[in-house]
Amino acid sequence: MSANDSKKMIIASRIRAAREMAGLSQGQVAKMLGLHRPSISEAEAGNRNVSAEEIGRMAEIYEVSVAWLMGEGAERLDPHHDKIQLAARELSKLKPEDQDRLFTLLAATRQPEKKR
Repeated sequence: MSANDSKKMIIASRIRAAREMAGLSQGQVAKMLGLHRPSISEAEAGNRNVSAEEIGRMAEIYEVSVAWLMGEGAERLDPHHDKIQLAARELSKLKPEDQDRLFTLLAATRQPEKKR
């Protein structure tokens, strides 16, 4: 595998990982980018070149840096941090009364801390 092919596969895997961590389907992303779903599938498989404009839009949509999508930095996103970001995005979509119900439920499930 050439260095160019290797770089393409890194970008492809990061595009897929970022989309999955954002909780989006290929179809949703395609719609946001004005593309057909197979275009996203092919990009994630490394079979399609992704334009600089598409990389920039994906970085915005997935809330990651362009540099990370391009292969710089840590190999993996921090799943704990990313799950918190995903949860915050999903919570912001709820009605205030639904948020309150969810917070009440979460508070009820917390185990009290043991005293030392």
